[in-house]
Amino acid sequence: MRPGMFLGTLLAGLAVLAAAISFLWTPYDVTQMAIADKLMPPGAGHWLGTDHFGRDILSMIMVGARVSIAVALVAVGIGMGLGVPLGLIAAARRGSWLEEAIMRGNDLIFAFPSLVIAILITAIFGPSAINAIIAIGIFNIPVFARVTRGGALPLWTLDYIRAAEVSGKGAALISVQHILPNIANLLMVQGTIQFSLGILAEAGLSYVGLGAQPPTPSWGRMLAEAQTMVTLAPHVAIIPGLCILLTVLGLNLLGDGLRDALDPRLKVMR
Repeated sequence: MRPGMFLGTLLAGLAVLAAAISFLWTPYDVTQMAIADKLMPPGAGHWLGTDHFGRDILSMIMVGARVSIAVALVAVGIGMGLGVPLGLIAAARRGSWLEEAIMRGNDLIFAFPSLVIAILITAIFGPSAINAIIAIGIFNIPVFARVTRGGALPLWTLDYIRAAEVSGKGAALISVQHILPNIANLLMVQGTIQFSLGILAEAGLSYVGLGAQPPTPSWGRMLAEAQTMVTLAPHVAIIPGLCILLTVLGLNLLGDGLRDALDPRLKVMR
């Protein structure tokens, strides 16, 4: 395993481990306030200190990891679950009106970033983690559709695909049996990258108040609440910011490592 991939796996694994442990145990109740202990620096009683309400930052970071990972994971699942079939259909019907309709629909979604989509959804249904998932998931659909179509189009010109067509297999069966397995590594790498972007998007939406709502902790909202106290208690802002930075960095390094490991062309170059 390359050093970059090892580091990425380690950083991403720590975030997942913290989220998993938070289901069973946290040092303190994340809803427990202790005003007398507010803005305490990291120490023996509170390893990462406390916030302006006296809540334990380590506990909030652990539960916030759970929220960020859950939102990003489900959003990637939505994007992959809808985008991959659309991409396969577009590649199978290359040159047809159906491909044109799918790709122009993707361009339309790309015109609205996830933040704009979240604002539209929030205006109708109100801010929540569910609406953040929907917004990020919708934005992921055209990403996976484009990646799937781009990876599938060259395969349709290969001899073994022609042979499958001559044998009587339909486009849908060929897409599932022959095309999809051969672009699975591409989708896996893209999924890892979108997962990291999903965590970043969730933090951004929570920062502006469109993500998970109180009392559920969120890394983005922790940053928003700490921005007026940076000079007074810098650890309140630095710690969640580092968590976002290191988790996104880890997932990106992991994605790059998977690409290097799974792409046969890079293996030949090495």
